[in-house]
Amino acid sequence: MKKLIGIKEVVAMGIGTALFVVLTSVQIPIGIPNTYLQPRMAILAFLAAVFGPITGGVIGILGHALGDAIFYGSVWWSWVFPEAVVGVGIGLFASKFAVQEGGFVKAKNIVIFNVIQIIANAIAWILLAPGLDILVYAEPANKVFIQGAFACLGNVIIIGVLGTILIIAYSKVVGRAKGLKKED
Repeated sequence: MKKLIGIKEVVAMGIGTALFVVLTSVQIPIGIPNTYLQPRMAILAFLAAVFGPITGGVIGILGHALGDAIFYGSVWWSWVFPEAVVGVGIGLFASKFAVQEGGFVKAKNIVIFNVIQIIANAIAWILLAPGLDILVYAEPANKVFIQGAFACLGNVIIIGVLGTILIIAYSKVVGRAKGLKKED
């Protein structure tokens, strides 16, 4: 039986959370209040695709919560949990992407990854985040659904471009390393 979490996953959670927090300060405005293009999403998607849903979920929760606390002084929980949903959603299908086997370079796997990340982002940012904003913080519906839609679009673009590039590069390196044979 394969373990769900081992040393590699724990290390990935720590490094991923640290990178996620550091990249919280890298924000590209898109004209919607409190909504930005954030490269940190590519790190989340990459590590979830490589190490699975637990790693993706932990990085999403801890990275977003710590990033909010450090850079803004408080945590906006209605956006923390959707971040974890994206990590878990992508991670649930990690075996389909064949990243560790060097197979992510195939167009089919790249398409599957991007379809999954679009669905995960839509659930997280178009449904969950606005719903939680309304329930928890009594935010106006028209405001939060616009923010959610643009957050979804921004994340889909960042993950679709940067995340895909990161995963392709990693999959190529891992695939070559697995093909190496020990010489006598």
